[in-house]
Amino acid sequence: MAIRQIKNQIATLRIIVEQSIGWNSSLYINFIDYEKAFDSVDRTTLWKLLRHYSVPQKIVNIIQNSYDGLHCKIVHGGQLTKSFEVKTGVRQGRLLSPFLFLLVIDWILKTSTSEEKHGIQWTSSMQLDDLDFADDLALLSQTQQQMQQNTISVAAASAAIVLNIHKGKNAGEDEQCSSSLSSTCTNSTTIDGEDLEDVKTFTYLGSIIDEQGGSDVDVKARMGKARTAYLQLRNIWNSKQLSTNIKVRIFNTNVKTVLLLYDTLQKIGAKVITTFHHSLNNRSSNRSFISLSKKLSMNWYVPNFSIHLCLTT
Repeated sequence: MAIRQIKNQIATLRIIVEQSIGWNSSLYINFIDYEKAFDSVDRTTLWKLLRHYSVPQKIVNIIQNSYDGLHCKIVHGGQLTKSFEVKTGVRQGRLLSPFLFLLVIDWILKTSTSEEKHGIQWTSSMQLDDLDFADDLALLSQTQQQMQQNTISVAAASAAIVLNIHKGKNAGEDEQCSSSLSSTCTNSTTIDGEDLEDVKTFTYLGSIIDEQGGSDVDVKARMGKARTAYLQLRNIWNSKQLSTNIKVRIFNTNVKTVLLLYDTLQKIGAKVITTFHHSLNNRSSNRSFISLSKKLSMNWYVPNFSIHLCLTT
């Protein structure tokens, strides 16, 4: 179910970008990233939100008691530290934690978007203010002024729950800060006087979203990652002891899944499809995967068509 929701979320965002280009309509997207989101939620406010959403007081008390007096220890330098009390955040890994955090996000978005309309026109009578999946938020607006106001509202509502929006521009390879993607070049969106980074592409839920909304950039990135995954298993492909069936299963689980992450590439151009097949099958291209027959240590005269049937069945 979660994978299907991720696929729909990414597809919806891509369609919004493509439709905005097709209708020559301006579009501003602000990708919000929270600093240590699950560990920063103010618990006192969280208990009040549960009552706000009509959760019975008895249930609230049970949840609160499970959090009160929570102590932790950490390992630092090979040594276990003294026990200390944790007074903020929800306990990651527990079944209830995602539900509690989603209540917080739902309250933030409802509070920040309830007064005025700052989103994009979704239907003749409705506007779409944001796309959100857990703590991955994408605010939508048609003007920079609307995006600025929407961002300020979200930041203010988040601060009430002690959630801070990550505004830094020096995010690491596996860390992303809040960034803004727009169809036109205008003034940057700011939070507390600090400009958010304007970007041409952004990785949202594992897929690359660019200004055109297509899948070309994402496909090329996936192909590169899949090629890396394949090269890391070179010893397996060259092994004479492993059967072809085992190699096929390893290829499907370790390489194919990297290439088709979440299977979110619903709309792929013919040019990209041609490039994809070329990279899988072409023996002479220096930039391509090695041919399927060679990577599975099969005889050279076995056609790739037969191997494709083996991989897809």
